Amino acid sequence: MADMLRRRVSQPLATNLRSVAPVQAQFPVAIPPEEIARKRTLGAAIELCMEYGGRDDTSLRLDLKVDKAQLSRWKSGAEGIVWPKLATLQAYCGNEAPTLWMLHQSGWDLHSIRRIESETERENRLLREEVTALRRALRGAI
Repeated sequence: MADMLRRRVSQPLATNLRSVAPVQAQFPVAIPPEEIARKRTLGAAIELCMEYGGRDDTSLRLDLKVDKAQLSRWKSGAEGIVWPKLATLQAYCGNEAPTLWMLHQSGWDLHSIRRIESETERENRLLREEVTALRRALRGAI
């Protein structure tokens, strides 16, 4: 069976599958909107993202398999960054500073933007609100 699978998968695909290493996502880190708004370029927002995530150029390059020159061009603004790489960088650093910076540059108010709740997060929030209301009712009855 394993021999049959080996023959069906092309060599480049098999090589690519072996070379993909999962990236350890960082715990989410909150960055004050004022700090993001202060940055003048996307490159500066990428540096802020790395700074708040506690990541340096070397660890980012090695873990995300990014060329040193490419990272330098992203930070200087000489080259754009495609969405999949930006999303991976943000997950690795644990914040969305570059995306929030782009929103700010497009005229969005960073103070009023909120993340979309998953179904589990929504259920959790509603249950917490219900528990809080029940505790208030019990305090009033005592």
